[in-house]
Amino acid sequence: MDWAIEHGLEHGGWCPKGRRAEDGAIPARYPLRETRSAAYIQRTEWNVRDSDGTVIFSIAERLSGGPLRTLEFAIRHRKPHLHLHAGARDNAGAALTEWLRQSRIRVLNIAGSRASKEPGVGAFVRSVLDQALRLDPQS
Repeated sequence: MDWAIEHGLEHGGWCPKGRRAEDGAIPARYPLRETRSAAYIQRTEWNVRDSDGTVIFSIAERLSGGPLRTLEFAIRHRKPHLHLHAGARDNAGAALTEWLRQSRIRVLNIAGSRASKEPGVGAFVRSVLDQALRLDPQS
């Protein structure tokens, strides 16, 4: 969301009841609606459900935990989905751009691993988004 804010893009979505996050309460500057449950899983499913498609970022090639559940929800709700992992870093921006175009995504759910589980995932996400949207001054 910070990336969207920095680039003036519309953003939002769902968060658990109580604006719960692993590092405390989610600040009010993020325009998120609370689910009925404090469980992360409901937030995950509703963000998939209410988007046109989901991109899942990870450092590891194989998904597990929450990111794997995100993929399962995308399949269940018949939503386009794309998994980008750090091993494919060189082509990730182009892959995202092409997938967004082909899938006609207008409302994108960005999901993935927590930084506490996969350090470096935040920088990977920023890099790919910059490349995909041609906002990276080096591209």
